[in-house]
Amino acid sequence: MLRFAVLLLLASLAYGSDVLDFDDSNFESKIVQHDVILVEFFAPWCGHCKKLAPEYEKAATALKKNDPPLALAKVDCTANTDTCSKFSVSGYPTLKIFRGGVFSKDYDGGRDEAGIVKYMKKEGGPSAKELTDVETAEKYLAVAEYALVGFFKDAGKQEKFKKAADVLNSEVRFAFTTEQSVLDKYGYSDEVVLLQPKTLHSKFEDAAIKFDKALTTDNLRNFLGINLLGLCGHRTIPNAASFSRRPLVVAYFDVDYVKNVKGTNYWRNRVMKVGKKLQDAGKDVFFAVSNADEFSQELEEFGMKGDGKTVQVNARDSREKKFVMTEEFSMDTFEKFVNDFLDDKLEAYMKSEAVPADNSGPVKVLVAKNFDEIVTDDKDALLEFYAPWCGHCKSLEPKYNELGEKVKDISDIVIGKMDATANDVPSPYEVRGFPTIYFKPKGRPPMKYEGGREVNDFMKYLASNAESKDEVNAAMDGEKKKKKKKKTEL
Repeated sequence: MLRFAVLLLLASLAYGSDVLDFDDSNFESKIVQHDVILVEFFAPWCGHCKKLAPEYEKAATALKKNDPPLALAKVDCTANTDTCSKFSVSGYPTLKIFRGGVFSKDYDGGRDEAGIVKYMKKEGGPSAKELTDVETAEKYLAVAEYALVGFFKDAGKQEKFKKAADVLNSEVRFAFTTEQSVLDKYGYSDEVVLLQPKTLHSKFEDAAIKFDKALTTDNLRNFLGINLLGLCGHRTIPNAASFSRRPLVVAYFDVDYVKNVKGTNYWRNRVMKVGKKLQDAGKDVFFAVSNADEFSQELEEFGMKGDGKTVQVNARDSREKKFVMTEEFSMDTFEKFVNDFLDDKLEAYMKSEAVPADNSGPVKVLVAKNFDEIVTDDKDALLEFYAPWCGHCKSLEPKYNELGEKVKDISDIVIGKMDATANDVPSPYEVRGFPTIYFKPKGRPPMKYEGGREVNDFMKYLASNAESKDEVNAAMDGEKKKKKKKKTEL
C-alpha cells in the first residue's frame, strides 16, 4: 500500500502542472511575486472552463520558457469565494491580468494556446529587449525563433524602432543594441536585420535579411509580412495564424527541432529545394513544415492520419479549398503535386457526410456536398450550424422543426441545418460556437442571426427580412386565427 502511494506521488510530480494554484489563503502573498501574471477564475463544473484547461496548461508551459518567464495561475471560485468576490467574478471562466499584485485589466485575448501565448508575450515586458553585451545578445539569438534586431548608433532610429516594436512585437521578437562590442560582433551599424534561428539555416535562403526602407511601423510590418516565415517556415500551434498567406503547401512529419534537428531538416530541405525551384520559376506559393502529431486534428480535417513516420502533404488555396497529396512523398511527386495544385488540376478535398437519400422534410439537412445545391442565391435561407453533443442545439431542435413546418409551403424560403463537426462549413460562414445561426438573403451575402430562439422570434425575423414577407405574415396570421378559433370553441 505504501509503495502504491509513493508511486502515485511520483506520478503527480512527473506530471505536475505549470499553472499555479492560488486560493484564499495565499492569493495576496503569491500574486505580488509576479510582475505580470494571468489568473483564471473558474468553476470545476463549467464546460467552458474544461475546454480551456488543456490550452491554458500548454500556454503556461510555453510561457514558462519565455524571456522573461511569465506565469499563469488559477483560482477555484467554488472553494475560494472571498477572492472571487473581491474581484467581482460573476461568470466562468473569467481571466484577469495583474501587475505587481494589483489588478490591471480584464483579459480579452484568444482562448487557445496560441492566443494566450501571443497576448501575454505582448503584456509581459518591454516590447523590444535591449542587448547590453555580447553574452546577452548570444543568449537571446540562440533561441529557436526569428528576431528583428536593430543595431544602432543613431538614437533617433532607435526610438523609431522601439515605437514600431510597441505595435508589432506580437508578430516577432524585437531587440536592439547600442553597445559597440555587440555591433562589432555581428558586423552591423545603424541597420535593422531579420535574423533566422540557427536551426532553420539552409543553403536555399539567406539567414539574415536587411531592412532597407525608411524606419516606419508600416514599412516594418510589410517587411515582416514578406520575409518573416521564409521559404519554408516551421509552423507550430502557437504561430499557425501567422501562416495566412495563400496558396500554402504544408508537409507534415516528425518535425522536432529539439531532439532531431538533423532529421527534421533532411525532409525540410527537400521541400525547400522544390519550393526554391518553383519560386525561381515565378510561381506564387508558400511552404511550411509541421509536426504530424501536433496537428493531428488538422490532418483529420483533410481526411488524413498523421503517424509522423512518413511525409504527408496538403495544400490550401486562396478560397480555402483543401487539396491532399495521395502519392508517396518524393521530390518528383511533391513537385508534380504542387504544380498540379497551382494549375488547378486537382479535385478539392471536402469533409462531408453522405447526401441524405430523402431530404424532403421541412428542415433541409445540409452537408458539404449538397450545400451549394440547396442554399442558392434565388432563395432566402435560415441556416443552423450545430453539434450533435450541444445541449442548446438539442433544446432548439423541436422549435426549429416547428418553424420548418410553418414555412414549408413558402417556396422561396429554405430552413436548413448542418452538423458543423462532420462537414466543412462554407467559407462565408464563421462558426465558433453552437448553435450558430445565419440568415442568407436572396442574392446577398449571409449575415449572422442574433435574434431570439423561439418560433415566433424566427417568424418575425423572416417577416421583416425575407423577400417573401407577405407569405410569412400570412402564415403568422393563419396561426393567430387558429389559436383564436380554438380559444372561442373552449
